[in-house]
Amino acid sequence: MDMLVVGAGEMGRWIARTVDRPVAVTDVDPAVAERAAGTIDGVRAVPADTDETFAVVCLAVPISVVDEAVDRYAENAGRAMCDVSGVMTGPVEAMRATLPDRERVSLHPLFAATNAPGNVAVVADAPGPATDALRADLTVAGNHLFETTAAEHDTAMETVQAAAHTAILAYALAAADVREEFATPVSATLDDLVAAVTGGTPRVYREIQETFAGAERIAEAARRIADAEGEAFDDCYREARPDR
Repeated sequence: MDMLVVGAGEMGRWIARTVDRPVAVTDVDPAVAERAAGTIDGVRAVPADTDETFAVVCLAVPISVVDEAVDRYAENAGRAMCDVSGVMTGPVEAMRATLPDRERVSLHPLFAATNAPGNVAVVADAPGPATDALRADLTVAGNHLFETTAAEHDTAMETVQAAAHTAILAYALAAADVREEFATPVSATLDDLVAAVTGGTPRVYREIQETFAGAERIAEAARRIADAEGEAFDDCYREARPDR
């Protein structure tokens, strides 16, 4: 079964490389699609306004435009549509409304493409043979797929993405420039995390922050710790323990 990947960025290229099927890629920037096709064996580029029909359409587009992309490419999806946008409630509802008679799955690879394989969250809203085959391809490639709900996923992203990124970027903005010899195991780990987060593009992280709550909780917790004295700090410390 062939597949159209809409969006030839990092995640679009990853899924195009990973699945074991004929793949076409498209992008709002034709040059981006052509470059992606030129670097992945067996992948071809098609225009963004293609009228071809594919067994599966996979939306690898920014969070802010995924609902629009569902509507735009619904007619290209012969059997199924999925997305790897990183948010689930909106895409699941949009696909359910627009493609009620076709298979629908929302996927979120919880890693940068350079760190694949890894965990992939799955909301199987209307699974079937086409999306089962797609998930099998991802599993064969070494990924661990686990099922969730759109609500559980989006709530989890408030912690594992929005809050985590806020904490790491806040540390980077607050940290003074000190000699490397002063690094502790904790600060060195944080420095590595800063490098990992800032090695991406601001747009991707901005959309995560704008989509999911979590940043304010980090700000409130930081102020609580900064203001804590005596037993109040001890309480914060004990509360922060994973086994509390």
